[in-house]
Amino acid sequence: MEHLSAGGTALELLVHGVGGATPEKMLNDPRTVRITGDDTAAVYRRADDADADSRPGDRRGGPVPEAYVWSNLTSGNGTRALWLLLLPFMVVNLAHWMRPTARGRLRTVRLYGLLVRLAGLTLTVLLVAAACEVALDLTAWQCAGTRTCAERHSWLGFLSPAVSEGGWWSRPGRRLGLAALVPTALTGLLWYLSHRTWRAYESQEPLDRTPEPDEETDRTALGRPGFWYGRRLVARLRAAHTAAGLLTVAAAVGSAAARFDRRPGGPAALDAAGWLLMAALAAGAAAVVGVVCLRGRSEHRLDRELDEHLVRRLPLGALVLLALALVYAGWERPGWHSDGRLPGDATFGAIALVQGLIVIALAVAAHLLHRTHPDARAAMRGLGGPAVAMLACALGGVMSGGVSQRVADWLDGTRTSLAGPPVLLTWQASVIPPLLLVLLVLCAWLGRWTWRLSRAERAAVAHDHPGEAEDEARTRRIARARAMASLTDKGPLVVAVTSTTTLVLGAGALVGAMATDRTPGLAAQHAYGLIQGAAETAQALGSWLIGLGFVLFVTWGRRAYKDASARRTIGILWDVGTFWPRAAHPFAPPCYAERAVPDLTWRMATWTEITGGRLVISGHSQGSVLAAAAAWQLTPSVRKRVALLTYGSPLERLYGRWFPAHFGPAALSSLHREVDCWRNLHRLTDPIGGPVRLPGDCGPEVDRAPLADPLAYGRTPEHPLPAAILGHSDYQADPAFAEERERLLGRLRPEVPTQR
Repeated sequence: MEHLSAGGTALELLVHGVGGATPEKMLNDPRTVRITGDDTAAVYRRADDADADSRPGDRRGGPVPEAYVWSNLTSGNGTRALWLLLLPFMVVNLAHWMRPTARGRLRTVRLYGLLVRLAGLTLTVLLVAAACEVALDLTAWQCAGTRTCAERHSWLGFLSPAVSEGGWWSRPGRRLGLAALVPTALTGLLWYLSHRTWRAYESQEPLDRTPEPDEETDRTALGRPGFWYGRRLVARLRAAHTAAGLLTVAAAVGSAAARFDRRPGGPAALDAAGWLLMAALAAGAAAVVGVVCLRGRSEHRLDRELDEHLVRRLPLGALVLLALALVYAGWERPGWHSDGRLPGDATFGAIALVQGLIVIALAVAAHLLHRTHPDARAAMRGLGGPAVAMLACALGGVMSGGVSQRVADWLDGTRTSLAGPPVLLTWQASVIPPLLLVLLVLCAWLGRWTWRLSRAERAAVAHDHPGEAEDEARTRRIARARAMASLTDKGPLVVAVTSTTTLVLGAGALVGAMATDRTPGLAAQHAYGLIQGAAETAQALGSWLIGLGFVLFVTWGRRAYKDASARRTIGILWDVGTFWPRAAHPFAPPCYAERAVPDLTWRMATWTEITGGRLVISGHSQGSVLAAAAAWQLTPSVRKRVALLTYGSPLERLYGRWFPAHFGPAALSSLHREVDCWRNLHRLTDPIGGPVRLPGDCGPEVDRAPLADPLAYGRTPEHPLPAAILGHSDYQADPAFAEERERLLGRLRPEVPTQR
């Protein structure tokens, strides 16, 4: 028997959505106090309700409102601007969680996770290789080795053989060793950011519990005790990726010296040392890949082990190999001069080839999983994960090519004295204009589709407001808002076209670079005039666009570092992209839900245990996703004392379609069965929120009919001024919100004790 007296306290736990909110605004009271939590995330109440639990009779049957504020988890201080550097890592981590629903295909599921982790590893290598290209090849090898470039940049004078008149640092190997400090520092920065956030986020321990006998754990992994505690996996992957970055730097430094030592008549001792170093680096790379291939997350229990020996020894071993490579490259070698460029084409070509093969294999695995358990609502028929992984690789390529192109232009303004970046990077930049042309055509089609839908919606708007004087301009605005909101459902089409075009053009760029070993303009030098002109235009425009993108990226990051409002804009991006744990890439921005979900779970579990009461958790937008995830973490006995109110919720429209294995129809249906009651509010003008669409008779039990937006078509006594079109915001302004909340609270406050 469980009892709740008619006068007992009821709790309404409010969870805000993307962009954050203040407790004063959430509670509609300027006087608020923090009940529990810290400066990062906390629960607030009105000052008058601080001790409401000890005097339940004073509430007169109304709920005690609490606000859980978690916005600082994603927008915090100025160092969050550095997270822009981690954008490709965040995107590839999303691909891990986008796998289709599957039952009985455990090996295929593990293969899918392994392929995404390997794709993440290639992105780390790509980023560090780009830093090596800038620091080692363009700066230390090419510019410092060319008199005109070194004279133009006087700070490189001590590295130039001509300017320094053969100084100690002017030897090619020593120049490379000194320049290697830049990519090494980048690797160290990535390790520091990951370790710092790991201690702040992944170290938050969830509620330790054992599954109850009647608990459904096969519907979604979000209900497993260890789902929001990925501390061990992140530590292991961080060690592997840090070692991979250091080994990449060591290979860049050591391979240049080894190539010189292998020439006929070279010193035998240095040649043998070079072969030994390359063998050691290959063994280190094999060890890194082996660690990445180990079993992924342990979700059925709280895994408190840390693999301390592996976490410490793997990066330390890579650091030792890097030190040996620096000593080997810095050895005196008479007759060694820097000319041309370092062999970067082979490196970047191998990375691009491996990434393409991984994406194709990932698509095959995703197709097999989707075929075993088809989901009509799943984005791209289950291929959303491979498509997003392709976009992550493309983002990494754009960032690498952008920084290389900009640094090359800065060092050699005339583009005549230096060989420049690898040919492959120029080819990859040259495919950006064709890609943008395809996207422009797609945007034109979407614009026409939206215009036609807007015209069709005018009749629906008139039908929704019978008996009112028609205002043609007002009708058009409402119809346009509905049509624009519907564009969200075209997201899978945009991602499919972008990723497919990127894969095809990227493959063409790789083939063109490897086959010709020349830039597109030079490769088409003897072709027809039209082809030659198109190649030269694409090359020039692509170089300009990729450089512009890099400049905008740096400018945005600098502004975000100084401006709190810009930082909040970046925080909105992280709100959506960093909900999921870091299962594929340890350098991705941290998962705020590994702090927020345990916070909410602890609060709900302890409050119901202390008071014996029942509560309603109310989530807007991304807050509804956090609310659902927290409800899944409760034991079934506590979950039955919880009601769920969601509004502007992307649970099915975005998460159900893009993450079907975790928010698919089976998972959402089980949540509806296990909580006391669930109601969902949405508008046709909301571009983010939508209906939950539960199958069968469950749908109307959860989804209310779309709310009117605007609240009034024309001027009324209640709305003497034209009512605004609210879209995704201000759901509390609709009377339906208070009505549904009272309906839930009525179920949570029975007049007599109930028996379960």
